[in-house]
Formats: sequence, C-alpha cells, structure tokens
Amino acid sequence: MRILLLVSLILVTAGCGYRFSPGGEWLDAGIKTVFVDNLVNSTSEPYVESYVRSGFEDQFRKSPRFRLADSRETADAILKGSISALSTSYVAYDRFDKATESRAVMVLNLTFEERRTSKKLWSVANFTGNDSYRVDQANPNTTSVNKQAALTKLSNDMAEKAYRNLMSGF
Repeated sequence: MRILLLVSLILVTAGCGYRFSPGGEWLDAGIKTVFVDNLVNSTSEPYVESYVRSGFEDQFRKSPRFRLADSRETADAILKGSISALSTSYVAYDRFDKATESRAVMVLNLTFEERRTSKKLWSVANFTGNDSYRVDQANPNTTSVNKQAALTKLSNDMAEKAYRNLMSGF
C-alpha cells in the first residue's frame, strides 16, 4: 500500500511539471553569456554599486544556465540598472534611548536585455530589500564596519532574489 502511494505521488508530481528550481526555460536558449553592467548609483553611499554588481556576478557565475561575459560586446544579454535609493534608520534602542541597531533599505531598478536587439527580456522597478546591523555608540568605526557588512549582505541577498525572479520569469 505504501509503495503504491509513493509511486502515485511521484507520478503526479512528475506529471504536473512542478520543479523545485527554475532554469530560465522561458528565455531564448541562444542566450548563453551575460554581462553585468555597472549600476548607476543615485545614492550618497559610496561603492554600493560595486557590492550589488558583485552580487549579480556571483549569481551568474554559479548559474548552470549562463556564463559571465568579459565585455558587453561578447555577451548575448546584459543586466543593467540603478540603485535609486538607500536609506538607513534606527530600529532598536537601549534603555537610555541610544540606538543599538539600524536598518538599511535599498531600492533597485533592473533590466535584462538582449544585447544585439536591445530587446527588454525582463525588468523590475522599485525592487526593495533591507538588512539590519548593530550600532556601537562608543565606537563609530565598528558601526561603519557593521554597515558595510550589512550592505554587502543586502546586495548579495537582493541579487539572489532578483536572479530567482529573472529565472522564473516574474
């Protein structure tokens, strides 16, 4: 009885086309190489565009579907975009009303397009993510290091989520 139930479950799951991870089947199979362009940083935070670009390059590097291109000219598709906003605000305080934790919120606008035709294949506007970090009132350098680590993590997390959305066609 258990074997019959297990076989039925496998057949139903396999037959419905359900997959655990999207492979970008909706994209043209001829798109094999991707170039991650420099992102426009419209914020006052220096270097954050480098963190985001690096996060996307890591995602495409790990991808079984794509290879990273060395230049725009050798790519089949280009990921480009901008960081339209980055804000921080205190979210936790100690008993003396001194900030102990801050949250960074980043907003991206992204486009994935075919290089030869400039045809937009996928885009997302106001793609938002956030991450928190510890504030050290006694040592501003520690707070700065914590903020940079949070921005790096946030950039990687947002790149991973956007990549999954791209591959899913969302």
